Amino acid sequence: MSTQTFTVTGMTCGHCAASVTEEISEIAGVEDVDVVVETGAVTVTSTAPLDESAVRAAVEEAGYALA
Repeated sequence: MSTQTFTVTGMTCGHCAASVTEEISEIAGVEDVDVVVETGAVTVTSTAPLDESAVRAAVEEAGYALA
């Protein structure tokens, strides 16, 4: 198992968090996504370390950006 934390900018509400969670969850190997809207922290648990570019693409697909 691997746990990584990323910072996402632009999220302001629960819907934002749900969009980010949905997109990141589609990455192969992702088992859990925890989003804290207030801080922008996104903690991802996966079967192996994720490539940051894959996470960045998922976050951008949701309409936000990695810090």
